[in-house]
Amino acid sequence: MYKQGVGDFKYFVGTSSLAQVATREDRVCVLNILGGESSDVTPVGHVYSGGNVVFGTAPGKRGHVLETALGAVPVYNNVLEGINAGHRFNCGVIYLPPAAARDGVAELIRVNPELKKIFIVTEKLAVHDSREIRAMGQANGVDIFGGNSLGVADAWNQVRIGGALGGDHPEEALRKGSIAIFSNSGNFTTTIATYLRMAGWGTTTSISSGKDVYVHFAAPEFAFALSNDARSKAAVLYVEPGGYYELDANFTKPVVACVVGRWKSKLTRSVGHAGAMAGGADDALSKEGWFMEKFGVDGIFTPEHPVFSAKGALVTNIAHIPAALTAVMGENACRPDFASEGNLALKPWFGASHGLDLPANLDLPVVEATAPYNERVAALNQQIGAVSPRQTMKDASGASQMDAKTQVTSLYGVSMLDAAQYPLEANVSLALLHEPGGENDRRLINVAIGAGLNLHGHPALAAAQAARDAGNAPNTVLAAAASILGPRSQGQARQIARILIDAFAAAGMNDALDESFDTGLIAIDDPGLFVGADPDAHAQAMLAGLRARGAKSVFVHYLQTLPGHPTADAVLAAITTTLAWGPLMRKRVSRLTAESLPWWMRLFGALIGASVQADQHQPGSFCGIATTEILQQRPISEVAFVALLGLSPQPADLFAFQVLVGLLLSNGPGTISAQGAKGAVSSDGPEDPERVQLNKGLIGFLTHTGYTHGGNGYEGIAFLIEQFRDSGLVDPGDPNHGVDLKALALKYVEAYARYKSNKKNAGSLDIQKIPGVNHPVFKDKPVNHDPREVFIRDLMAERQEYNVFHEFYGTLVQTLFDAGVSRNVYCVNVDAVIAALLLKMLWRPYRNGEYSGAALETAAFTIFLYPRMLGCAAEVDDHMNRGRNMDTRTPASQCQFVA
Repeated sequence: MYKQGVGDFKYFVGTSSLAQVATREDRVCVLNILGGESSDVTPVGHVYSGGNVVFGTAPGKRGHVLETALGAVPVYNNVLEGINAGHRFNCGVIYLPPAAARDGVAELIRVNPELKKIFIVTEKLAVHDSREIRAMGQANGVDIFGGNSLGVADAWNQVRIGGALGGDHPEEALRKGSIAIFSNSGNFTTTIATYLRMAGWGTTTSISSGKDVYVHFAAPEFAFALSNDARSKAAVLYVEPGGYYELDANFTKPVVACVVGRWKSKLTRSVGHAGAMAGGADDALSKEGWFMEKFGVDGIFTPEHPVFSAKGALVTNIAHIPAALTAVMGENACRPDFASEGNLALKPWFGASHGLDLPANLDLPVVEATAPYNERVAALNQQIGAVSPRQTMKDASGASQMDAKTQVTSLYGVSMLDAAQYPLEANVSLALLHEPGGENDRRLINVAIGAGLNLHGHPALAAAQAARDAGNAPNTVLAAAASILGPRSQGQARQIARILIDAFAAAGMNDALDESFDTGLIAIDDPGLFVGADPDAHAQAMLAGLRARGAKSVFVHYLQTLPGHPTADAVLAAITTTLAWGPLMRKRVSRLTAESLPWWMRLFGALIGASVQADQHQPGSFCGIATTEILQQRPISEVAFVALLGLSPQPADLFAFQVLVGLLLSNGPGTISAQGAKGAVSSDGPEDPERVQLNKGLIGFLTHTGYTHGGNGYEGIAFLIEQFRDSGLVDPGDPNHGVDLKALALKYVEAYARYKSNKKNAGSLDIQKIPGVNHPVFKDKPVNHDPREVFIRDLMAERQEYNVFHEFYGTLVQTLFDAGVSRNVYCVNVDAVIAALLLKMLWRPYRNGEYSGAALETAAFTIFLYPRMLGCAAEVDDHMNRGRNMDTRTPASQCQFVA
């Protein structure tokens, strides 16, 4: 039977008062009750309402139940089955997909003559479906709420129907009071209730109207029900653009309207809520005008400029709603419902400005959190360093990433192109402390690593030399040395670092370089671990190195205040704790990382040391450089250069070495070398730090490297040697070298063209590529460039440093094109740059017979190992902090058998 609307309403409004919207007598049937959203939300509302859901439907799930704290809610295939089972209800909730919502409404109305209200949670219903839903509701005396509604809630009746209003604990947000809420936004319905509660205002009925194209129970219906509700003294509206509902509403009680979405008037299509359409005369600015006219005000209420009347106020920020409501209600001689509980202004429970000098309006004071969070925050503030969540790290890294477009890798946000301009010791800091560090850090690192270079009399040197004598490659030689430097080698230093971190953190020390800090505040139970009765020559040498370099450290200063003589382990721990302190306090690195630093420094020094013959290690010198000179003057990058090449470097050579180290530091987490390092840690069980062996992580990297690694393999150097063998080149750094590069390139190109032709005529597709030429990413343009090569070329030009081998590569790719061998001008890739830089340093000794081909190959290999040792240390450290046990293992489903 067709029913007319009630009163002035075109559509049925049997709900004549807000007190009738959600009552304790209402019984509910939920369609799609086992869906993802409903199964989370319905149990909470059911319990809050005292058990108002009688059953739900889910096709094919008859016999299933939805568990709640008040017992199980039965599930049927359809509504009729539930009714036939004896259940009665007057409210239906729709959680169905948009295409099924109309049929769900029809089913509810068709089989249940007792139905009075339907709540549609579904969003973005088709317009023609919404029309039919309205018609069905009107014809059958059923009020429709939604679509895109988060339901309704009543704080007086303690009832919630059809959504998540009030969140998981509606009793906390929905306090009994005198204010009704009507909101286009479901989540903001709860937010507004919380804002009101903090200001002393409770709620009566809260309605999430939704903001689909059709708002079925809209502002006019709400105003009507509000006027008939004796509990509600006023209302708060949250209004978005779209629709003329608010213009038609006749409010007889005070209202605070929050109108948002001015920005949407600039759009040409709907965004967010489907009904918030742009254009027309129903945009936010127009709606602001409607309310100002209704309230008799000429502006927007803000705390600084309160504009209101007894009829209401207009705000455009939900944070201003409580103040506006209090002002309006004061004009109506009404006081808040209960004492204020504070406000929702931003109150940081903890803060870290990372040393930035913030303006006052941004530098918010830290306040104590409410219970029980205050206890948790206090415990968190005691935490030292960062803590990362455990996750699968097989093909992932928190340390490195590669830009697929430029092929430039970055380590902790620093690109390898920038790292190429840092000295080796700065890149040590970058790899383990996530930042290159300052001058003081470099002084400390120079001493920490320099102290470990000389392995005279150490079994690690004997192991390395035995591996070398057996004909092993450089990586295996270093792996032999690393195997000796196990957990016990620096166990005491790591224990001291742990004690220092605890003691100085407890004393509130912030700046590790402030040697005026009162070390009398430090409480350590057993300082005997730090000092010995007799002077330790190694420790004394390190302390002298620190003094000579002008390095600052509160921790070193503290050691020197203790009775006795600091041990070498204590000095190393004091150095590394100084390095880690800033990143540790800023939570950039973990405590585990800080405690591991002594072991890393020992490993770095020992592996550089093990890369040279045993006879280069003498009691007072390394590679002919006095130990005192290494500790007090020489940068570690210079000593590493001498160890690698056996040459005393010129400034240009040292810079080229630095560039090579930076370029080769990392090539992303997917490299073979990084996978080897990560796999070694994963198999140790990174979740138990005591079982992780850092030296085994480096061995994993070393065993996964070879002669062709890093692009600086011998192929590139061998190629250049072959081209320049008979050229008469004396000085590769002299622009007036006298070599006809064009003729040299043409000679090779002609030979290469014949080689390609013969291969093709023989039917072979296995054509050998030219080392350092072309790249699969940088191709298909008329002239191609590897941005890494361009960067290095520009950098060297800026320094006015010439490299004939680099220039030859540029001539070669142009000649390949000019001769028709290539369809475009290939790029010179970064591998060519690496080979050119290295050969430039070694050309003279090689040409003079001081360097054999085998020695050149060893140098080309080893120069990759130095920087990649740092990059893989970063991966190991990252994996220790983030990885899971065995997380680098390939799933069996991805493995193949190849016959």
